Amino acid sequence: MDTDDLRPLVRPGTRVVDAGGDVFALHDPRGDLPPERQIPWATIVTSAAWDTASDLGRPGVIRLNLGLTRARYRELDLGTDLTALDVLLPHPEYAGRNWVCVLNPDTTLPLVRELADVAHAFAVRKHGDAAP
Repeated sequence: MDTDDLRPLVRPGTRVVDAGGDVFALHDPRGDLPPERQIPWATIVTSAAWDTASDLGRPGVIRLNLGLTRARYRELDLGTDLTALDVLLPHPEYAGRNWVCVLNPDTTLPLVRELADVAHAFAVRKHGDAAP
């Protein structure tokens, strides 16, 4: 699995930024957000450069991260082994900000797609746009 496998999760108005093999999805429909407002609603991380909790140094392992509303985050049944593949987990660094992650989503893709919709809609509301 690689970052191209997850690009279908990108939603309208999203600007995708590739940085060192990682992918950041920003809601920026006009492409004019100032740097301090360029906060992603989803990321795909391919290396352990930012944390070691997920053991991303394993061959072929990537982590999809999604920023959710507090209400949706609290509804989820999250795993606890931050190295488990294809399990919805709290984000190792940003769980306190209602971020979830999944390493190599496969059977979790239907849920991941639904959560990507939630994360994107939340980003749209924060940006001040009408709902997509």
